[in-house]
Amino acid sequence: MISEGDRVLLVDPRGKRYLVTVEERKFHTDLGILDLGELIGTPYGAKIQSHRGETFTALKPDINDIIAKMKRGPQIVHPKDAGIIIAYAGISPGDTVIEAGAGSGALTLFLANAVGPMGRVISYEVRKDFYEIARRNVELAGFSDRVVLKNKSIYDGIDEEEADHIVLDLPQPENVLPHAVDVLKPGGYFVAYTPCMNQVHRFFRALEEFKGEFMKPRVVEVLVREQEVKRECMRPKTTMLSHTGYITFLRKL
Repeated sequence: MISEGDRVLLVDPRGKRYLVTVEERKFHTDLGILDLGELIGTPYGAKIQSHRGETFTALKPDINDIIAKMKRGPQIVHPKDAGIIIAYAGISPGDTVIEAGAGSGALTLFLANAVGPMGRVISYEVRKDFYEIARRNVELAGFSDRVVLKNKSIYDGIDEEEADHIVLDLPQPENVLPHAVDVLKPGGYFVAYTPCMNQVHRFFRALEEFKGEFMKPRVVEVLVREQEVKRECMRPKTTMLSHTGYITFLRKL
């Protein structure tokens, strides 16, 4: 049942979505005014009508809904890349993940959702303005119980003694390798997300100093092409989400 203070995703007849907090108040849309208090005590999937007679559906928001509606600062890591990071690294409930380059906090939220309430995400962000945006977005998602944000540079060192995985969205991930060797558990993954090919080359050159510490690295790029399905024709859409970054996976021996 929906309780006062819960966050709810309202979907209007056009499919437009609104992320709201349920309380005794009026919510204004271009399709009319809603009384959010009517949702208290109703199940998810309940309908609510505006004063103009337009019907809205109340759904429980998932992590993608929250990220779609959160405040943005720098460019976020897309779900297509976050998903393969979590899958290829085997990030699981209860894991401790060290992240750096929190930015707006999108990848932070994906990781926090994966590790669950018994896991931890410790995220380093050197810029104070990005740190504040990420902090607010973590609170919006309700993940303050499992995310620790630090306004400092991971290039200067890692405070934690050990971690199951390390995930970086930084210009120079090779600068973290000396710290990661001491902190990363055997079998854990070091993941570097970098947009440019020369960054991957530079990372591989730095990796030569750590022979025997990691298994053979794996580099992937994820492309997503949606399909347009009509009664008379199915074809690829004319636009697609192509290159966003290269993702390098290292597994600690």
